[in-house]
Amino acid sequence: MGFFSLFGGKKKETLDEGLAKTKESMFSKIARAVAGKSKVDDEVLDNLEEVLVTSDVGVDTTLRIIERIEARVARDKYVSTSELNNILRDEIASLLTENGSDDTEGFNLEASHEGPYVVLVVGVNGVGKTTTIGKLAYQLKAAGKKVYLGAADTFRAAAVEQLCIWGERVGVPVIKQQMGSDPASVAYDTVSSAIAGGADVVLIDTAGRLHNKVGLMNELTKIRNVIRKLLPTAPDDVLLVLDGSTGQNAFEQARQFTAATEVTSMAITKLDGTAKGGVVIGISDQFKIPVKYIGLGEGMEDLQPFNRREFVDSLFDTKA
Repeated sequence: MGFFSLFGGKKKETLDEGLAKTKESMFSKIARAVAGKSKVDDEVLDNLEEVLVTSDVGVDTTLRIIERIEARVARDKYVSTSELNNILRDEIASLLTENGSDDTEGFNLEASHEGPYVVLVVGVNGVGKTTTIGKLAYQLKAAGKKVYLGAADTFRAAAVEQLCIWGERVGVPVIKQQMGSDPASVAYDTVSSAIAGGADVVLIDTAGRLHNKVGLMNELTKIRNVIRKLLPTAPDDVLLVLDGSTGQNAFEQARQFTAATEVTSMAITKLDGTAKGGVVIGISDQFKIPVKYIGLGEGMEDLQPFNRREFVDSLFDTKA
């Protein structure tokens, strides 16, 4: 288990509501794919492949899902189209379980640990990176954790200002320096202050640009090196924030960031306003990096620890 289960039954309600557009789009496409058919045959599978690709699941993951369903049809000899939703749910859940990624929901703060748990947060501007940090800070504080924020995106004034607003709103300290300061210096000051203040968690906002992968890699490497002078195992997590509403562009951002730096987890935001929620399935499968959080709305509690089974159940539950 991860660090909190604050919202109880509210979590499923938020998940169902947040995935409503994706679910409605996917179900309507599946209904058209099986129209006039009583059994799953080659034509249905071809149509289903198109459904998954156009739902932003991604080509590679779609082909893997179709192969699994073909194997099931071959084994069972007859599979009715009425069973298709349940089969899809089971096969996608199995696929995501088999990808070898971490089963921990959210950050694993309960593991044995010396000093604060340090998270570097990366992602391009506009994906909801700073907002995600603010919501995480709120939820961590509500769970009884002492949180420090670091404003290491020193090249964009709006990023520092936004993080400071979140810090005031949540009631957690924000460590910052002047515009244009060395991001590694801000990160060092943040971790140093967090250690002195007895913090449990440090969330460090980093520059939201990727026009130069070498520059990004060098910057994040420098941040790592300076904070390791204080905590030899830091950072504990490098969290990549992606905007789920951008569909295939989120895949491309994930490719670029994972090529540029060592990403250890992901948060996929803005799923409530889009029918492109299938991107979570593809990204989870393709990158073998755990999706730790999903954003399902504007509210503080609408950023949820990602649970693969709950996500797939919600997406394919006809009763929800």
